Amino acid sequence: MRYLQSYFNELWKFFVSVKLSISLLLSLAATSIIGTVIPQNKNPAEYVKAFGDFFYRLFDVFDFFDMYQSWWFQMLIILLLINIIVCSIDRLSKTWKITFVKNPKFNVSRFRTLSNKEEFIKDGAPEQLKSIYETIVSKGFGYSRTEDTEKGFCIFAEKWRWTRLGVYVVHLSIILLLIGAVIGSNFGFDGFVNIPEGKGVKSVRISNSAETHPLDFEIRCDDFNVTFYESGAPKEFRSSLTILENSKPVLQKNIIVNDPLRYKGINIFQSSYGPLPPEEVTLKFTIKESGISYVKKLLIGQQISIPEGLGTFVLKGFTKSAAFRGHAIGESFIGVIEPANGKSNEIMLPLRFPSFDDMRKGDVLVSVEGYKEKYYTGLQVTKDPGVWVVYAGFIFMIIGCFITFFISHQRICVEAVKSGNKTKVMIAGTSNKNKLGMESVIARIIKRLNR
Repeated sequence: MRYLQSYFNELWKFFVSVKLSISLLLSLAATSIIGTVIPQNKNPAEYVKAFGDFFYRLFDVFDFFDMYQSWWFQMLIILLLINIIVCSIDRLSKTWKITFVKNPKFNVSRFRTLSNKEEFIKDGAPEQLKSIYETIVSKGFGYSRTEDTEKGFCIFAEKWRWTRLGVYVVHLSIILLLIGAVIGSNFGFDGFVNIPEGKGVKSVRISNSAETHPLDFEIRCDDFNVTFYESGAPKEFRSSLTILENSKPVLQKNIIVNDPLRYKGINIFQSSYGPLPPEEVTLKFTIKESGISYVKKLLIGQQISIPEGLGTFVLKGFTKSAAFRGHAIGESFIGVIEPANGKSNEIMLPLRFPSFDDMRKGDVLVSVEGYKEKYYTGLQVTKDPGVWVVYAGFIFMIIGCFITFFISHQRICVEAVKSGNKTKVMIAGTSNKNKLGMESVIARIIKRLNR
């Protein structure tokens, strides 16, 4: 039993040490620099190219490439968390006794020696001033009491003794921030997903990783719209999203940048967008002999009969970078014409050159009249269950700092002593901080007492 008690005491001394606090803070600062210098969660090939095979293996052992998720970094945070809690508990008991004492002790001789002291003479005996002074002093302070002396009386008063606990509110805020960070790191995720218009997904890819994270619901992109400036730069892009559970819609919202959709603690942000290969195109078939043009709509892979019995046409696909005889012709549709009499012929229909097919010999000419452009929406999908703990930590941090730096424990003493037919009044005050503010408090009380 004694051994356990001795072990516990030594462990307590270890965690209550200020040296431990400084060591942990310096360690966290140093390792955070490493996490800034070494890019996190990149492709292994990039690390091998940058550092070489040996250092890649060495850094990988210590999880330098995913440092903030590593066991040793989180261990440093947990040790700092325990250190702050133990230090706070160790010092809180003494502060608690000082803060919540029922009958505070006052020593009038100590107030007489203060530099922050004023004296004046008042007409009348102390007995005439006692009740008036008690009323004035008690209004400005939360606690006051009067003690009679041989030649008069003393009034002791104080307020805001509880502000000594402000530093512990700051400690609590740091604890909440650290706990929130650990919760978010271990139980949250940050991913992304690209969804074509009309499609849905049930999982997202974790950022800077090949891992995927399943969702408890489906995200469907019903529509996507983008508007552009005259310069061609995107002005606004908007996604119409629907959340489905068991194939049934439960929530619908149009999102733009900085206006996310939130559902079950998961945030869905508009992040990016991009064009999709066209699925439907409008083609014009011009018969050379008659000069008549026919307009047809086709889907990728669809086959149609060419008017006037001139064969069939199949729309094979779409490419962003087509080439013809060694020259780049850009985005193009690719099709195959099978004449009624003759061999099939593959043709290219570049969007930049509508009359490109005029160079080909044949009974029919094909050109692109238009196509339906579709996009995919790029979404950032995040979950941080510790965010509310972090928010609470920031709130407590503001409250604690305000208490610690802007409110002080103030104590005053008003002593009235009979001096002939008059009364000599001494008023002195002290505060644990903001000494200049205490001077103004004494000046205001003197003005009231003189009235």
